[in-house]
Amino acid sequence: MSNSALDEILEFHWMMDMLQTVDVGIVVLNKNFEIKVWNGFMEAHSGMLPSDVRDKTLFSLFPDISEAWFTRKAKAVFELRTRAFITWEQRPYLFKFRNFRPITGTEPYMYQNIAMSALVSANGAVDHICMMVYDMTDAAAAKKQLLALQVQHNEMYPVKK
Repeated sequence: MSNSALDEILEFHWMMDMLQTVDVGIVVLNKNFEIKVWNGFMEAHSGMLPSDVRDKTLFSLFPDISEAWFTRKAKAVFELRTRAFITWEQRPYLFKFRNFRPITGTEPYMYQNIAMSALVSANGAVDHICMMVYDMTDAAAAKKQLLALQVQHNEMYPVKK
């Protein structure tokens, strides 16, 4: 094996390790919404191994996700090659994962931001999309606390006309 080929294998290996250990959920779906990639973040928060979810549809594993709604959202990504976003303000979570901060966490579930991107294959087709799942629980809890303090302040000190 040449040094070049060995270097490529080693580079591929550390890239795969990075994909598995990054603190962001990564899910790759095909056009039938079958899961093709399920990284370590998703495994840790769902309790499902990649081998448990691979080639199963997103909707069979997560029946709480509205198929019609999510399909419409993903259609633009597949067809227009544009990114799509789901923020925790629009929808607190896509995946109903428990909040893993038992001491400091005030929220029962993980608030999430989701970014969906087209994955263009070597032949130029978009047969897969990538979803990146970001844990926004701390930001959501802070914003909720701030809003509660504002309401409390306004009740204690009403604006005089």
